[in-house]
Amino acid sequence: MSLPSTGFTAHSLILAMMIAALGLFWVTAPQPSTAQSMERERPREPASAVVMMYHRFGEHALPSTNIKIDQFEAHLQELATGKYVVRPVTDIVDALRAGQSLPDRTIGLSVDDAFISVYREAWPRFRKAGLPFTLFVATDAIDRGGKNYMNWDQVREMVRAGVTIGAHSASHPHLPLLGKDSLKEELAQSNARFKKELGFIPRLFAYPYGEAGGVVKAAARAAGYTASFSQYSGVLHARSDFFFLPRFAMNESYGSIRRFRRAANALPLHATDITPRDSKLGPNPPAFGFTVGRGIRGLRALACYSSAHGQLEIQRLGQRRIEVRTPQALKPGRSRINCTLPAPGGRWRWLGYQFLVTK
Repeated sequence: MSLPSTGFTAHSLILAMMIAALGLFWVTAPQPSTAQSMERERPREPASAVVMMYHRFGEHALPSTNIKIDQFEAHLQELATGKYVVRPVTDIVDALRAGQSLPDRTIGLSVDDAFISVYREAWPRFRKAGLPFTLFVATDAIDRGGKNYMNWDQVREMVRAGVTIGAHSASHPHLPLLGKDSLKEELAQSNARFKKELGFIPRLFAYPYGEAGGVVKAAARAAGYTASFSQYSGVLHARSDFFFLPRFAMNESYGSIRRFRRAANALPLHATDITPRDSKLGPNPPAFGFTVGRGIRGLRALACYSSAHGQLEIQRLGQRRIEVRTPQALKPGRSRINCTLPAPGGRWRWLGYQFLVTK
């Protein structure tokens, strides 16, 4: 029995059915979710970078400035996962100053004070991992030849191998407590020792104890440095104060791999009009405040914490002005305030600030 003549062969009928099925698939194929569409439409993050700070390695008698070797090795293993791009700190500063782009999760590594454990424990591991780092050197400690510190031959060996050397003053004093003449002499003496021993003056400076203030920052600029670092948590970006840059401190208490990952994945909480302008406090408690950048959303989830008082009350003025107050005056010495905000992808935006109260 033959089929009625309709102009279709059996082959063409099957082909038509396949095309119809395919067309149905095109119509019913799942479309990108709203969240995915919003993710694509979200403005690209401006360039930023995180700088880590270490001091001692495997020196268990001094846990506040020491990182355990197993903690340090966990950090290096995390950096080797492929999620991060580790660059010399000088390159990071130059790129941000010039308004150039940086890869997401750019990391800088820094070490203060040139303890002998840097040479014996940290440098071999950095070198094996192929990671650049900056060593901030206080020159008097090297000159004294103490057993706990590196010597100039070891510093020169590092320089020849490509380690960046930064300045960390001569005698490692509390710089804001010095008079202007003493402050100038302190930095000049450090520069002279670097020039004699290494043949150059470092471009980068790290404030001893992270303590600065307007007068100290001006002195660092006058001494010829192109950028200076403190010791409070935060993320570098193009609008940072390049003479009061943040670093995430790593030690035994704050060196867990969980904290390292959170710091390494941090994003900047872009802020302007930060008050007080001088981190060396006059009025106390400080009237701490800042204006959040327009591209940052979800400010209801913002939280601020004081190293002395825990979580702080936040006042929001208008859409983007944030005012934060401590319940009591800050005690003499160093204090910090950290403000954090959840960001996409399980990351956190971070704004920190360090204060100094003198007696």
